Amino acid sequence: MNTDVLIIGAGPAGLQAAIHAAKRKADTVVIGKEMGSALFEAKIENYFGLAGVTKGADLLATGQEQAESAGAKVIRQNATSARQEDGSFAVVLESGTEIRARAVILATGITRKKLNIPGEAEFLGRGVSYCATCDCSFHRDVPVVIAGDESEAAVSAELMTKYASTVYWASDSRDVDDALMEKTVAAGVRILDTTIAEIVGTEKVTAVRMADGTEIEAKGVFIELGGKSSADLAMDLGILPEIDDTLKVSPDCATEIEGVFACGDVTGKPWQLAKAVGQGAVAGLSAAEYAKSGR
Repeated sequence: MNTDVLIIGAGPAGLQAAIHAAKRKADTVVIGKEMGSALFEAKIENYFGLAGVTKGADLLATGQEQAESAGAKVIRQNATSARQEDGSFAVVLESGTEIRARAVILATGITRKKLNIPGEAEFLGRGVSYCATCDCSFHRDVPVVIAGDESEAAVSAELMTKYASTVYWASDSRDVDDALMEKTVAAGVRILDTTIAEIVGTEKVTAVRMADGTEIEAKGVFIELGGKSSADLAMDLGILPEIDDTLKVSPDCATEIEGVFACGDVTGKPWQLAKAVGQGAVAGLSAAEYAKSGR
C-alpha cells in the first residue's frame, strides 16, 4: 500500500493530524488502536468547547469519524517496524502488511505502561526491562518472560528467541493479528495463558510467580504493553530520542530526519489534550505539504 502521509498513532494528536492532512488533499492513512491512547480511559474537562466532563473514548470515536469523513483511512493495527528506503518510508503492520509513505508522523505517545506488581520497580535494570530491542543482548542463553497482550509483546517475544534459551509470553488475553501470532508461535515462544503476579530475586531477577500459582525460572522480564512507542519507531528511522524518550521537533513539528514529523506527548510536556491536538494540526499540515511537494 502506498500513501502520501502515514500517521502512527490513533490518539488525539494522530487523528487531528489526519484531519488536517486529508483536508489538504494528501492521501492519508492512520494506524493504531484507540485503546492504546492515554485519552481512552480519561475523563476530559476544562477543554475548549466542551461543557462539563466528557469521556475520552467518546472523544476518540468522534475524532476517528471526523478523520474518515475528511478522507483519511484508519487501520486498527499497530506498527511493528519502520525504515527509510529509496527516498520514502516503509512501515510494517502486525499483519505483515507494508505501507510506503512520503511522510511519516509519529504520534503514539510516550508513556511506558507498567504492570504495577511486586518486584517490578525493585528489579528495574536488574532483569526487568521495558525495551527488548534495547536490552536483548544482555539476556543471552537464559530464560525470559514477556508480559503484554498486544503487538509489541509478540514482536519482542519473537526477537528474544534469537537470544534467550527459553522465551515465555504471559498474558490472559491477546489482541494480536493472526499472522503475527502464528509467526511468534513458529519462532518457538511458549504461550502462558496467565499473567505475572510477582517478580522475585535477590541481586537480580531469578523467577516470576504467575497468577495461576506457578513459578517459572527467569533471568529477565520484558514488560511490553501496547504497541511500539514513537521513541522505538524513531530509532528505527535513525532518530535518537532524548534521555526521557521524547523527540525534538521544530516549530512545524519536523524531526531531524527529513519527512518525519512528531506531535503529541512524544514531543514532551505539557502532556495535555490541548497541546496534542494543536501539534497534531501543525504536523498534519506540515506533512501534507512535504508529501505533496515531491509528487
